[in-house]
Amino acid sequence: MTDAAMVMSKVLVLDDASEHFAQIKQFCEDCHLVGIKPNLGSAGGVMAILRSNVDLGGILLYENYGGQSMGLTLAHAIHAARPELPIFLRRDGEASLDGLSSADASAFCSAFSMTDLSRFKLVLESSIFSRVYPTDLVRGITEMTLGSLQTLFKTCSVEVDAPYLVKDQIIYGEVFSMITIESNWCRGYMMLQTEEERMLNLLRHNAAADAEPLTFRDLNSVLGEATNLVWGSFKNRYVGYRDDMSGLTQTQVPIIINHQRRYISFGSDDPQLCLKYNLTPLDAPQSAPVSVFQRFVFNLSWSPDQFSENPSVEALVDSGELEMF
Repeated sequence: MTDAAMVMSKVLVLDDASEHFAQIKQFCEDCHLVGIKPNLGSAGGVMAILRSNVDLGGILLYENYGGQSMGLTLAHAIHAARPELPIFLRRDGEASLDGLSSADASAFCSAFSMTDLSRFKLVLESSIFSRVYPTDLVRGITEMTLGSLQTLFKTCSVEVDAPYLVKDQIIYGEVFSMITIESNWCRGYMMLQTEEERMLNLLRHNAAADAEPLTFRDLNSVLGEATNLVWGSFKNRYVGYRDDMSGLTQTQVPIIINHQRRYISFGSDDPQLCLKYNLTPLDAPQSAPVSVFQRFVFNLSWSPDQFSENPSVEALVDSGELEMF
């Protein structure tokens, strides 16, 4: 698997025991986790991070973070604010939740200790990394989305960060598009999310001098076109004409959106595949890039073992099924 297709996950590390820092950092790297720490270790600083647009897969919390047993108090505040995020409690003793009250234990996904990280790695794989995203699928999604954005933003360079998994349900920015993804091996949704004003400024920067003033409606149109281009490429590449949906149970779940809290729920706790694309004007390469976040949630059906890529024209010619005219 190449770095471009390696699925990572961000975890917030709330651990102020400096003697374990190097070991925790190495553990995160071994488990394909991107560990981030708050600059302000106070409870207020931690909660400010959780109220932001930081995409997270989980939280590693030391039971004595900020003082004796203070981690337990902080865990309740985190769990109340972001109940979808799994919290893993690091303990000085045994790697269990024994000895905690039922109220305290309910805030955590599991416990771990520095003396048995191999067992904790298995727990992570079954919680944060509970979905298998085939390497070829992740690489293909990246390629088709880069191509679609480059088609629409010809005067920009488009780059993509390493893919990662998130368990939070926070909407990034003020505008997002959503489209249904359906085949005989997956059913769910794809979203593109961005900041309205920054993306509008980018569109205005790239517009011709005599162009009409751009408004949010123009941004909606561009984001919708990008969504259609990606779905069209996905369908051509991964949804075969032989796909038979007739025998599948068409399960549906309500989608809940809370605009004030920038929250969206698909009725599933499974980690979502997320990719971040950065757009920078070619004539202003030093400017801060404008980000577009892409999320996939396969909450209705997911059978990655049935995933396959449709053969290209070249492959069909090579196999003898087609011949050049």
